[in-house]
Amino acid sequence: MNYCFGVDIGGTTVKIGLFQDNGTIIDKWDIPTRKQEGGKYILPDISKSLLDKINEKQINKKNILGAGVGVPAPIKEEGIVRGSANLNWEYKEVIKELHELTGFKIKTGNDANMAALGEMWLGSGKNYNNLIMITLGTGVGGGIIINGKPLIGSNGAGGEIGHLKVNYNEDKHCGCKGQGCLEQYASARGIVNLAKNKLEKTNKKSILNKGDITSKDVFDALKDGDEIAKEVIEEFGKYLGYAIANIAVIIDPEIILIGGGVSKAGNVIIEYVKKYFDKKAYFANRNIKFELASLGNDAGICGSAKLILI
Repeated sequence: MNYCFGVDIGGTTVKIGLFQDNGTIIDKWDIPTRKQEGGKYILPDISKSLLDKINEKQINKKNILGAGVGVPAPIKEEGIVRGSANLNWEYKEVIKELHELTGFKIKTGNDANMAALGEMWLGSGKNYNNLIMITLGTGVGGGIIINGKPLIGSNGAGGEIGHLKVNYNEDKHCGCKGQGCLEQYASARGIVNLAKNKLEKTNKKSILNKGDITSKDVFDALKDGDEIAKEVIEEFGKYLGYAIANIAVIIDPEIILIGGGVSKAGNVIIEYVKKYFDKKAYFANRNIKFELASLGNDAGICGSAKLILI
């Protein structure tokens, strides 16, 4: 039996999974992400954890096919990161360093692409080779899979869907320093900002008039029939639905997956997004399926493991 590791590096923890090459998860665990001193401890900590695990499981090193690694930053195919604020890396040769530490074959990818690959392998995208995954959380992440492989791009920034420009009249800045990015309207923070803007400009009564609110509060209010919440989610759906229509005409996927914390609101998200997608979709894309992602926090380790197998 052959095995591989899937590694998902996050700003707080590194999630790791040990897989059989048929997709069976043997074990999964996490270790702290030690970002001190420019993040120099992260890869050595991962190496130690991988080697400790094969000793614990008494696996022959020859039966380890390699380790795939998802990184929260643009990363080139050769494994070079030129800056990651979440990890305090300024320049890091991930493949070279981790191979030297472990002796394993190493492959790397952007964390959002790895999540998309994981959903294709073991989640809601199973049996589809062409898909787009959109992750709605604090920001908006994106992963694109074409013919079973992630779209990386020349700078490792392929699939950065959250920074599509969707409002050319926006004067506020996104975290990327740009203006009018999808992330400013479709992320958890973006939904809250849309709600605040609505509340400032209306005298309508709303259960959202209670001080600090979250995106969950907006969706809960929608379910309770709140008129302002409905206006907010209509606007959210329009921005995201139109953006997906534009992506789809280029990628022509079989399925669109929506994941991340915001997706816990359920199928109501698909209802509003698909309504606006259908209004703008190119005729050849109108039968694209929409589904919620299903792997949750395991998507990254699953995709990183799959990367070793393709």
